[in-house]
Amino acid sequence: MPLKTTPKLLLATAFASALFSAPVLAQDDAADDDTLIATINGEPYKLNLFRVFYAQRLQQARGENTPELQERAFNEFMNLVVAAQEAEKRELAERTDVQTSLDLQRMMVLSQAALQSIAAETEVTEDELKEVYEQFKEQAKRTEYKARHILVDDQEKAKALAKQVGKKKAKNFEELAKENSLGPTADKGGDLGWFDARQMVKPFADAVAKLKPGEWTEEPVQTQFGWHVILLEETRDAEPPSLEDAKPNLEAAIRRDKVAARLAEMRNQAMVELNEDVVKLKDDADEEGAASE
Repeated sequence: MPLKTTPKLLLATAFASALFSAPVLAQDDAADDDTLIATINGEPYKLNLFRVFYAQRLQQARGENTPELQERAFNEFMNLVVAAQEAEKRELAERTDVQTSLDLQRMMVLSQAALQSIAAETEVTEDELKEVYEQFKEQAKRTEYKARHILVDDQEKAKALAKQVGKKKAKNFEELAKENSLGPTADKGGDLGWFDARQMVKPFADAVAKLKPGEWTEEPVQTQFGWHVILLEETRDAEPPSLEDAKPNLEAAIRRDKVAARLAEMRNQAMVELNEDVVKLKDDADEEGAASE
């Protein structure tokens, strides 16, 4: 019987359960699983194959697994299968360009598997963690600001509002923001809460950094959003995450560095014979000559 695609029926609870009963990326312990996802034109296709395909789609969706994504991925998988079967019928695998692409894909998969294997056997010591954490804490030092702003679309109006702020030494700022400001912060009297400079566009961030608590921008600041009158209320030094909270990210960073170092070592140790008719490397003399020109 020809296969009828009924995604909502196929992607029922039992299917979703089978999909995630093992890691999304098929691992060695799942490699011998003979569970089929479908038989298409007489050809059986294993669930593990779809798991790997789905893992790629899940990564593209930034990990947002939803029934809609499962449905869309399954339909894409079906399209992939029937198109690949058609290529086999047409004996397209015999073409040189197709063979080259298949060789490249094989190399990429093997390379990724090798790097994952190296990463899995790479240890991260407590001393390494503490050393990197101290560097991280130093780099994480920053000032956070608590401010309000009045946003308008006209420079002259912004200047007039800045003068009104000055007359009452900013004691009327919240009221003026509610009455005049554009955007979602107007109802809150222009309150922006706590932020650091990286969260704001550069002209706004630069203006805030020049203020002291209690000061405001007597000259309005222009950004792509309009004209701002800014009142700085407080500043504080941001607290970096604790070692325990930062540990997963730090471990991953150390492991990546170690894998990169191992890859560089393997490349340096590789016996390479270049075809100089195709590839010519610059020597030091060539580089020095180019630099002096």
